[in-house]
Amino acid sequence: MEHQPDGTGVIIEVHEREHVLARVAPSSPVGTSAESQQIIIANCEQTVFVFAAAQPRPQPRMLDRLLVAAEKARIPSIVVCVNKIDLAKRAEAEAVFQTYQQLGYRILYVSAQTGEGMSDLRSQLAGRVSVFTGPSGVGKSSLLNAIQAGLQLQTARVSEAHQKGRHTTRFSQLIPLEGGGYVADTPGIRALAPWDVEPHELDTYYREIAARVDQCRFADCSHQHEPGCAVRVRPGGSQISPARYESLPAPA
Repeated sequence: MEHQPDGTGVIIEVHEREHVLARVAPSSPVGTSAESQQIIIANCEQTVFVFAAAQPRPQPRMLDRLLVAAEKARIPSIVVCVNKIDLAKRAEAEAVFQTYQQLGYRILYVSAQTGEGMSDLRSQLAGRVSVFTGPSGVGKSSLLNAIQAGLQLQTARVSEAHQKGRHTTRFSQLIPLEGGGYVADTPGIRALAPWDVEPHELDTYYREIAARVDQCRFADCSHQHEPGCAVRVRPGGSQISPARYESLPAPA
């Protein structure tokens, strides 16, 4: 951008986007030629996928989809933030998310209400360009209100009957942090299909599976029924997480 004498600016060059986190637009049909792209954010250094320990219940399948999108975008830092830890037993929450920690993803257990874990979250955000994304009702805006006083972002309660959140964030906005860095607050997600990911490419974006693909007998192994598959059963008989394996054929 070039600054003008009258205080305005003129854009003289636009660089290519980096680290584009994208999904299939909710309004377009998945798996057809009519699919269109919706960019969640571009040029971010860190994704913070926010889920709730309770109210609403955790959604590991959606987390798997988000991780595929982030791995495809090659985003440098991928963090999973488990909010509302005060509403659940810690051991139960860890049982849901420990698989992801074992894969090398950083898991933060926090509470916007009690302040538990918030100092770790602030440190994780400091000096980075991050994005908060995840299901509706998990408390993304509440976390930002707790991180930085005075934001007063709108929040809403989760439906006790349906365990679903209501959309309170209607548009994405980039928020500068007093401690340095920026956070993009994005609308809640009800459904997600990663953009431009074919079913046969999925094993590339599952960390525990990508490391085994070259050991399969067949190069085009679907990891479903072929003999000599190194993904279904690892050497020594240990299997990958059943839930993660079930999400592999069609995470969208």
